[in-house]
Order: sequence, then structure tokens, then C-alpha cells
Amino acid sequence: MTFTRWAVLLFLIVPITPKLTLAEGPPPITPDELKMTSDPLAPGAPAVMLYRQVDRDDSGQTAHETNFVRIKILKEEGRKYGDVEIPFLKENGLNIVNIRAKTIRPDGSEVPFQAKVFDKMVEKTKGRKVLVKTFTLPDVQPGCIIEYSYTLDLSEHYVYDSHWILSDELFTRHGKFSLKPYTGYYSDLHVRWSWHLLPEGSDPPKDGPDHVIRMEVHNVPAFQTEDYMPPENELKSRVDFTYTDDFERDAAKYWKSIGKKLNGNVEGFVGKPKSLEAAVAQIVSPSDAPDVKLQKIYARVQQIRNTSYEVRKTEQEQKRDKEKENSHSEDVLKRGYGTGQELNWLFLGLARAAGFGAYAVFASDRRNYFFDPAIMDSSKLDANLVLVKVDGKDIFCDPGAAFTPYGMLEWPETSVTGLRLDKDGGTWIQTMLPNSADSRILRKASVTVTSTGDLEGKLTITFTGLEAMQRRLEERHQDDADRKKLLEDQAKECIPAGSEIELTNKPDWMASSTPLVAEYSLKIPGWISSAGRRAFLPVGIFAAGEKQVFEREARTHPIYFTYPFQTEDDVTFTLPAGWQVSSLPAVQNLDAKAALYSLKAETGNGSLHLSRKLNIDMVFLQQKYYPALRAFFQTVRTGDEEQIVLQPGSATASN
Repeated sequence: MTFTRWAVLLFLIVPITPKLTLAEGPPPITPDELKMTSDPLAPGAPAVMLYRQVDRDDSGQTAHETNFVRIKILKEEGRKYGDVEIPFLKENGLNIVNIRAKTIRPDGSEVPFQAKVFDKMVEKTKGRKVLVKTFTLPDVQPGCIIEYSYTLDLSEHYVYDSHWILSDELFTRHGKFSLKPYTGYYSDLHVRWSWHLLPEGSDPPKDGPDHVIRMEVHNVPAFQTEDYMPPENELKSRVDFTYTDDFERDAAKYWKSIGKKLNGNVEGFVGKPKSLEAAVAQIVSPSDAPDVKLQKIYARVQQIRNTSYEVRKTEQEQKRDKEKENSHSEDVLKRGYGTGQELNWLFLGLARAAGFGAYAVFASDRRNYFFDPAIMDSSKLDANLVLVKVDGKDIFCDPGAAFTPYGMLEWPETSVTGLRLDKDGGTWIQTMLPNSADSRILRKASVTVTSTGDLEGKLTITFTGLEAMQRRLEERHQDDADRKKLLEDQAKECIPAGSEIELTNKPDWMASSTPLVAEYSLKIPGWISSAGRRAFLPVGIFAAGEKQVFEREARTHPIYFTYPFQTEDDVTFTLPAGWQVSSLPAVQNLDAKAALYSLKAETGNGSLHLSRKLNIDMVFLQQKYYPALRAFFQTVRTGDEEQIVLQPGSATASN
């Protein structure tokens, strides 16, 4: 469960003090900047960032960060930077305020921004939707300079996640960064900072006499975005700040201290196993096998109302509901609700009461960063789960993560470093990585080939494991119409041609352990083409997703799949009377160990049967292996472009 109530210093309460203005205004635009048409350090760039300034103030009632951006538009393509999107996570209490913008023409005249600012939801990565403030600057043309500034307000009374991201999509000529750290009521708190991939020639951040931490950068290369790459922030130049009441310089001692504190909090909530033995007796039978017992306990905990996945309530609604805060695992059982983390600790207590060896684990979430214990930032242990010993095997469980099947974890919690707690501070472990077969998409179709070359019939798509979980999680607050559209759109996206698809069943959106099954009526007009007395049926009926994967010859970043997965297609074609099969493509069976592709077409009794598989059993691959991976997907595309040659007989197929 990727929310931790007790993670030390993830949230830091600060006293109320007035906001500070930390830095001077941006430098004036120079005549050379108005006249420039290119930048020799960014050849061919459609635009460059002339100046960027980030001033972070963690000292006030509401921590805030002011941002200023100045961009020179060099080419027609660069006009797109006049459409601004500023991302933020509103559910974390963040908000964007004080947006100001203008366009400066090459002659120096200004056009102020006076239009509306809109909120829009966008998907940045697989399963990761982000809210953005979006607006369009006026009269943006090549030669213009655009400027905009805004303030990012954080939750009142809280300071967290202080950092500078130095890299940007555009080449940055000059940047200034500052941080006014918290130095108030809690005098025993300290701030430390670490940096990652600083631009060449940059001096590390320094604390000034006024206790403001500052840094300047010059000529920061543009950040290149690629498909299937690790988290952007892990690849960008950045500086991270950590607040701590423990200024321990030895990482082993630091984590031992953190582990003891976390373990004390968890054990205080879980309590003694005997207090939960009566509940266990009602859940399991003495004759149940160990794995069956644990599955029953898991299912029982997932039946409890999970408040972490509900729509956030207003203060008035919370007061009206008068829900008490749980202070013990027994409270969760008695009241019938709890946060995701509380459900995990209840599961921990019930597992122990059933006789299992079970441990609380705080792990790192690899959605945005890769964890490094040397940095000594306890807030990065932002996921909690339970490790249970069953017949000598380690079973990782996260019943507090909605829709997570037994024995699986949310994908950001897989293959990451975690701290398994005990009274001595804990032990570092690695969480499991699921096999590709655990997260599968099976597309099974039965279609009739019409004499005009259309395909008509039924399609069933079955999602299992993380594939099912991701969709259920994303759609948990949506209505039937939105869910129907999602499944129809995703089905259309995998077909490399125009298609008519309609969902015909009501999938089970609320389950965790069972697959998500979607049934459709399907029509693909003109799928079969004709040439003379022959007709051609392409075999890649559901292969659109792989048509443009890894097409670029060069690669900058490592390759990063969120989790191993499988896709399998099973298609039966019923041919019109009198049609014959003239030739079938060769059987494909490419096994590259961590990746597998197979394709086979068979014929008999007036029908065709096509089976296709694609397995990816990896998460991270260094870019030096990119040529081999690219060659693999080129083989996949070549196989998917093969065609079955048909003889229509007396009938004639047409486009």
C-alpha cells in the first residue's frame, strides 16, 4: 500500500510565519536575445529556455515555490510551447496560484496573457494520471519570447518533497535555484541535500550566510523523452532535500534508528496475536492448508471498507460521519473501516494469530525514483506491505492496496528495496518480481469473413493480474458509461485499422482475485484486400501496439517496462463457402530468453485458426542491449505483417 501513516518525517508540521520573498526578479531581456534566431549549443532546437528561476520557501504557514520561465521561440515548431501545462497532484493538497504570463515580440512590445486557465487531466505514464493547469499565450510566433510565472502552494502547515529538477525538455541557458529551509519551532530538525547527475561544470548547492541554499546552472542539455524509459526524475539532473531530526552520518545507524521507530509504531497498532485469535477462528478452518488459510484471511481483510481509496471528503462530511480514528487493529475489525495501511497491519496481526511468521515491510515506490539507502531519506520508504512465511516460502501481500490479488503487489512495489522490520531495526530485502504469466491479456475472437472482405463476430478480452488491477484501480470512481468507453477504446487501439466495437457484457469491476472479462461485438471493414483472383488476410489483427515500438535506431536511456506481461491472441476465422487457403505464413517462434514471440496459422474445415503470443519477462535493460531488443521487435513487426493468401473461388473479395 503506497501510503504510510508513520513514515518518519514524510510530513513535517511547521509553525505559522509570514511568507518570504526569497529572490530578486529575473534579469532583463537583452537585445541579443530579442534578435537571436538559433543557439549554437542547441543546434536545430525549435526553442530554448533563456532563463529559469525556482525559489522554494519551506518556512511559512504554507510552504510554497515560485517558478519563472523565459523561452525563446526559434522555429515554427516551437510555437507549441505557447500552450503551457503545469502539472500538480491536487489530492496531495497542492495547488497552482498567481499565474502570470506574457508574449514579447521581437521588437520588444508585449502582449499580456488575459485569457482563462483551465484544469485538465492527462496521463503521463502507464496508470499515472496527473492534473495540469493549462493555458495558451497570445500571438506566439518564431522570434518571440514567452514568459510565465506561477506559485505552487503546498498543504497548509506541511513541508515535504523539497527538490529542484534542473533538467527540462528544452536546452536551458541559465537557471537559478534557491531554498529557504525550515528553521523554526523544531530546532532539532536539520536539512541535508544530495544531488544527482549535475550538469557538467556545475558547483553543488551551497548554504549562504542568510541560511538560504542556492545554486546556479548554465547550458543544461535538453532532456530527451523516450518510450519505455525509467522514471524521468531518476534520469534528470536534480537536487533532493531531506528534513530529519536525526543528523546521523552513518547510513546503517540511521536506518537502524528509523527501523526501530517504525517497528514500535506498527507493533503498537497490531497488538498481541491472542487478541485476534477469535477472529481467525471465524475466518479459517483447522483443516485448511496453510496457503488456503492465508488466502481466506487476505480475502476477509479486503472485504473491509478501505478509506484510502474513497473520494476525499470535506471537513463537514467528516464531522457529520463522526468516524473515529483507529488506534488498534481490533478497532478496524470492530468498526469495519480503515486506511490501506491499517488493513495491512490488521492482516499482519491475523496472520500471526493463525500461526504464521509475518513481518511488516516498508518499501520504496519505484514510480518516480529508484531508492538509494545511502541518501538517508525515510520518506522514500513510501509503501507498506506484509511478508508472510508459508511452507518455507516468502509471500508478499498488500491487502490494503485495492484490487490487488493475493500474492501480488502493486507494480511500483515489485522488485524494490524494502526494510523488513523487527525490534533491532530491520533487514533490507528485495520484493518479488512477478512472472509475465501473472499479468496477461488474452484476446479471443471468433469472426466470420464476409465475401466483401469484412470481419464480423465476437471478441473476448480477459485481463489477469496487474493488467486487471490497473484498470479496476483507474476506474474505481467512474460510472458504467466511462468504463464501457475505456474498454472499447483500448480494444480499438490494438487493431491497426478502423473498427466497430461495442461492449456487450458488464465486467466485474469490484473483484481482486478474478480476471476482468470484457465481451464485445466486433466488425473490421475491409480487413481483407484483393488482387486479381487472390485475397490477402493480414495476421496481425491485434498487433497495433507493437507497430511503432523501438523504431528509433539510437537510444539514450535504459529500457524500463513497468512489469513483466504477456499478450496472447487466439482468433478463429470462418471463411465464406468455396474459399480456399492458398498459403500460410511460416511459423514464428523467437525465444530471446527475456522476450518471446510466436505466431502460428492453421487451416481446416473451412476455417482458419491463428495464435500469437508476446511475452516480456524483464523490467530494466541497459541501453547497450537496445540493438538486440530493437531487432527482436523488428522481427515481431515483420511477423505481424505476414499475410494469409486466400482463393475466393467464385466470390471476389474487395477492399
